[in-house]
Amino acid sequence: MRSHIATTALLAAVVGCNGGTGGGAAETATVRIDGSSTVFPISEAVAEEFQRAHRDVRVTVGISGTGGGFKKFTVGETDINDASRPIKESEVEMAAANAIEYIELPVAYDGISVVVNPANTFVDALTVAELARIWEPGSSVERWSDVRASFPDQRISLYGPGTDSGTFDYFTEAINGESGACRPDFTASEDDNVLVQGVAGDPNALAFFGYAYYAENTERLKVVPIDPGDGAVAPSDVTINNGTYRPLSRPIFIYVSTAASQRPEVQAFVRFYLENAAALVGEVGYVPLPDRVYELALERFENQVAGSVFAGAEPGASMEELLQH
Repeated sequence: MRSHIATTALLAAVVGCNGGTGGGAAETATVRIDGSSTVFPISEAVAEEFQRAHRDVRVTVGISGTGGGFKKFTVGETDINDASRPIKESEVEMAAANAIEYIELPVAYDGISVVVNPANTFVDALTVAELARIWEPGSSVERWSDVRASFPDQRISLYGPGTDSGTFDYFTEAINGESGACRPDFTASEDDNVLVQGVAGDPNALAFFGYAYYAENTERLKVVPIDPGDGAVAPSDVTINNGTYRPLSRPIFIYVSTAASQRPEVQAFVRFYLENAAALVGEVGYVPLPDRVYELALERFENQVAGSVFAGAEPGASMEELLQH
């Protein structure tokens, strides 16, 4: 129960904009969201609280993966796309071809988490180079002993997000040097809960997915610290926030259609999202952004500043500086 969430006068006003509770049956206003399974827990939590405050608006939240969501968003089928990476150039072109403009809004920090089954007692950390050897195209790694000679001669089972996932794109670029560059022989799903279940039931499993799915399942999963070359670091609220969990820390986003943002229910929902994200993000297992970043994101939305400033930005670039452009 998140009773600390306040409703604003604007939220109440949307009732009137969409028929209120008068004698006639009004059509229910709907906010349509799809996209990243990583961002899904945040948008779901926001939707739950928003609808608790404003019962005349229906918010639907799907999980098609970042890429799958952008396929719908860039043709106008959805109002908001959850994204665990910035928009790609091909998606920018698709949006332009369909006259879809969008506002890019960061909502949280994530640290892609590499996990194994708790029965795995031999993996205490992995290097970025070892991860690359496991996941690279044409990898010869079939058994744990192929990763490190001291590991047991047991067949490794790999689980990961599907190719429509922004987490898949980010991980492969960070670890293998190219977005989408990955061996094909792993169990894939756009639903991270499926990956959690797979690892929890397989003592030889290795997987990667968003931090919240590890944080919600710490008794069923064992997180693996990652060594980029200067010491192994495990993902946590602190290490994701300060950037020491490298190279798998990243911002995650929502993209809002500028056309949809003219509708009062979408305006109210996005304002509610950015005003309450700091509290809700932490509750679902992610790391809140600094307050100033949420303020700048809200200003960007209120001013209807379209386009992307994060696409092509250097990893670790100042979010405040990017949002002030």
